[in-house]
Amino acid sequence: MSFSHPAMLLLTALVLTVLLLALRALAARRSAEALSYSNIAFLEIATASRIPWGAVLAVAWGFAFACMGVALAGPHVVAPVIVRDGAVALCIDTSGSMASTDVRPTRAAAAVLAARAFVDGVPDGTRIAVIAFSSSAAVVMPASDDKDAVRESLDRIPPPNGGTAIGDALAIAARTLPAVRRRAIVLVTDGVNNAGSDPLAVAQELGAAGVTIYTVGIGTSGSGMLIPGTAEEADLDEDALRTIAASAHGAYARAADADALRAKLTDLARTSTREPRRIDASLPVAIAGGLLMIVASAGAFALGRFP
Repeated sequence: MSFSHPAMLLLTALVLTVLLLALRALAARRSAEALSYSNIAFLEIATASRIPWGAVLAVAWGFAFACMGVALAGPHVVAPVIVRDGAVALCIDTSGSMASTDVRPTRAAAAVLAARAFVDGVPDGTRIAVIAFSSSAAVVMPASDDKDAVRESLDRIPPPNGGTAIGDALAIAARTLPAVRRRAIVLVTDGVNNAGSDPLAVAQELGAAGVTIYTVGIGTSGSGMLIPGTAEEADLDEDALRTIAASAHGAYARAADADALRAKLTDLARTSTREPRRIDASLPVAIAGGLLMIVASAGAFALGRFP
């Protein structure tokens, strides 16, 4: 938390200290006056209370005054805020290994279903682009805030075939995003990069330009399962995907089954459309202080007690 006028905090603390000393002096004076009663035992019984309402009201008023002082100091907090005019590029791997069935019914089918969950989960107004990639990458759907059109584009994703060009997919995805506002790329892949440009170099360049990359690895690693129609094992380079995400201020997650993939993309639908922003908290703090002061004052009038 930061403050626009920090000097107000010092002034508030000073005033509260003076008020506290004044209240203590008043309490001492009341105690001295109480000693003038001839029957002290009767006085104690008559004035006894299970709840020290005077102290409670004093604390409430003090806290309310402190809230007002903090509000005048101009507090600001940094919090993740949904950016409804942001843009996200969804990159889906369509290489030959996506035909593997270790994720039911296939990795490719699970990826499309998860992509639909992603589209459903992003806030309205978010622009979404869809990119499919194997040995090369192509735009299936340019960035659009029409969710129905984006969902329809998922039916046009080509079947699994070819190698894996992650770097090319990232580069093309970046070109579908606007030059400003919240920009993110969600990369869903199961393979080791074996074609096109260096994905790490592209990720570093995009990260420097303010684009966030989230990577999701789909499938099992070290299972011994072969890519359909080949003698090559279907593997997953998690270290590379972690590095790509870290290079662009994002995060990596692994999904070993269809449910986990769908849950991860649903979560990313919220994460990828938020960005940290500095928010002025003066009004809510002032409202809290004002409400507390009203409640404390009403309680004081009802009980006939004043600190």
